Amino acid sequence: MKPQPKIIFFDIDETLYINRGKKYVPESAKTALKLLKQKGIITAIATGRTIPVIPPKIVELIEECGIDMIVSLNGQYVEYQGKALAKFPLDNALLTRFSGCLKARGIAHMLATREGLFAIAENRYLQDALGSLGISYQSDPAACGKYDTYQLLGFYPAEQDAEIAPLLPPTLQTIRWHPSGVDMLDKAGSKARGIAAALDKLGISIADSMAFGDGPNDLEMIAGVGFGVAMGNAVPELKAVADYVCPAIDEDGIYRGLVDLGVIEAA
Repeated sequence: MKPQPKIIFFDIDETLYINRGKKYVPESAKTALKLLKQKGIITAIATGRTIPVIPPKIVELIEECGIDMIVSLNGQYVEYQGKALAKFPLDNALLTRFSGCLKARGIAHMLATREGLFAIAENRYLQDALGSLGISYQSDPAACGKYDTYQLLGFYPAEQDAEIAPLLPPTLQTIRWHPSGVDMLDKAGSKARGIAAALDKLGISIADSMAFGDGPNDLEMIAGVGFGVAMGNAVPELKAVADYVCPAIDEDGIYRGLVDLGVIEAA
């Protein structure tokens, strides 16, 4: 049975936005989003990024295509039509203790807040990971306690995973998004949790939701929505849990997927 969603969530990097080379949003994706809007289907961003570091071309896309919702920070902070709809900040005492532990061991890390990214300690792994995606941040070793913090970003290679694991508070998990970088967030936290909380407040059933993604931090989202779509360029584990695999991002994946599924008609 083909899906008939009321709302569709889209990851940013390598789903909506080709973040390499020229760095652009495929024109076909813009066409698809506009067609969804015309049909009255709500469109939403679901990203690991915090809102201030969303790429300028995606900010333009949000305006141009009337995207209503942003599920940011892997579901820990959600805005709908520019206003906070759901949020899950970390406990400040836990955050301060864990940050101090990382700093004492020379592990670069930063706080992810609605206001932006704030580096507590820096090293080449941080520069490598953020530089590869063109993500901006501010240095503030005293940032703990200044803002509501929704997750941390840690910067170290996979070879140090075993060293870091015992330091991690039992309520936190790590999700690697780069050879040099990981997200550190609540074990209950995911894009799926943010989506579920937002839909509950809007009175929309999970069964009426769809999502497109490509990376490891999209696993819970793709498995948890009514109909999950993995990009053709997605990691194998995401394709394994998806209801459908569309073409790759640079093969007009979003547009072709939505047409093939009967959600929109070919323009």
